[in-house]
Amino acid sequence: MVTVLLPGPLRSETGGEGRLTVAAAGSLRAVLDELATTWPRLARRIRDERGELRRYVNVYVDGEDCRHTGNLETMVPEGAEVQILPSVAGG
Repeated sequence: MVTVLLPGPLRSETGGEGRLTVAAAGSLRAVLDELATTWPRLARRIRDERGELRRYVNVYVDGEDCRHTGNLETMVPEGAEVQILPSVAGG
């Protein structure tokens, strides 16, 4: 099992849940694919129409930014935590 942690702005897509559990392990792509089957609206906020991570979304696997460890091919071991954080803009 893999735990996916979501901040407040994304919880509206999961009925208020901030901690999700998915059975998929292996690649980050597999984890996000499983999320998409259960929470398709959440998936659209994380990935674009080509299936790539949206530019403003940061994803960490056990604290490591996936953009530095292989993007969607980042390995997600059993028991890992995946944290999804949309960028916050201000001005």
